[in-house]
Amino acid sequence: MQTQENAGVSALERRFDMAIAKADLDKEVQHRLRELSGKVKMAGFRPGKVPMNIVAQQYGPQAQSEAISAILEKAFGEEVRSRNLRVAGYPRIEQKAATGQDKLEFTAIFEVYPEIKLGDVSEATIDRATLTVGDAEVDKTIGALRKQRVTYVAADRPAAQDDRLTIDFTGRKGGEEFEGGKAVDFVVVLGAGMMLPDFEAALAGMKTGESKTFDVTFPADYHAKNLAGQQVQFDTVMKKIEAPKLPELDADFARILGVKDGDLTKMRDEVKTNLEREVKKRLQAKTKNQVMDALLSVNNIDVPKALVNMEAEQMAEHARKDMETRGMDPKKSPIEVSWFTDHALRRVKLGLVFAELVKEKELQAKPEQVKAIVEEYAQTFEDPKEVVRWYYSEPQRLAEAEALAMENNVVEWMLANAKVADKPVSFDEIMGNAA
Repeated sequence: MQTQENAGVSALERRFDMAIAKADLDKEVQHRLRELSGKVKMAGFRPGKVPMNIVAQQYGPQAQSEAISAILEKAFGEEVRSRNLRVAGYPRIEQKAATGQDKLEFTAIFEVYPEIKLGDVSEATIDRATLTVGDAEVDKTIGALRKQRVTYVAADRPAAQDDRLTIDFTGRKGGEEFEGGKAVDFVVVLGAGMMLPDFEAALAGMKTGESKTFDVTFPADYHAKNLAGQQVQFDTVMKKIEAPKLPELDADFARILGVKDGDLTKMRDEVKTNLEREVKKRLQAKTKNQVMDALLSVNNIDVPKALVNMEAEQMAEHARKDMETRGMDPKKSPIEVSWFTDHALRRVKLGLVFAELVKEKELQAKPEQVKAIVEEYAQTFEDPKEVVRWYYSEPQRLAEAEALAMENNVVEWMLANAKVADKPVSFDEIMGNAA
């Protein structure tokens, strides 16, 4: 076996020219055929007694293919180790068209991991999101909890914001009904954004039993291409109007939230504690994104396409499985791997830089950090001690907590070494509430 290294077309691509002497290949093929002859079963012959020429005739091509693969794999591995290369993904082996009489020639095309020299983070800027949970935030959260438990009562008045309406409607484009444009006893909450804004606006002010015809223009980017940017007409009948009724803020409501004695002060305290925990988590996530952006801004590296493709494939497969768990058929709405390429590129870059930073700055997770994360997570369950025991009963269950602890170490290191500015954020912004 002979090998020769050549530069690739990209900074991370490498090529090995490899040659297999036909004499060596023949020896390997014969060795494999002899092994097969002792195992192969064929009608008319006792086991292990099939003539070699018959074994070669039937299994020769298979033995040669396996022999070539084995020789190339061994040679490739030896060359990679001798040059101390870190191969990313799998090599692509191509046989050369022009091959000598005494040898077969191949080219192995592959990528290597980049050599990462960490950039200077001292000039990177990070906005650290801040928010203090006070009475206003607690009141707003309790209000949201009440809305989640809303009931509806019949209303003898025109439809208004937040009402639950039951309607019939038929949509027509150019005078013809279109697919998906008709419904009977359709329920919509006015202002919830279930329907197009123009459609909901036309429902406001209608009375029970009233019929109405109105025009609606679909957005240019509407998912149904036959309706995108088109104006259609809807015939609508208002069949029922129900007004929202929020639960009273009393002992019964406190019990619904888990406060057994119905004490409203205890309820507020529990809501605040849970809210502070959730806000802390979201603030940390927002700051972590800032840190990762800063880390990438000072470490612009080339990454192997093979790793990006593998990551995008995994993300696409995860999306398909998520669709299936939601009762959707991925075959009817195919998911393209290309949709995830940009996100995959970011994740691979971050992973490589992240790993180098952890190694160089010794930011590995410490046992006490992992334990603190597990214990904090366990507090959200009825029996925290049992949850902690469950985690520690199987070491692999700690992997997620260890990864989180390591991320936290990177974030803390970056905050200590970059330019950090505290940036207050609103409650609605951090909780993702609509304006």
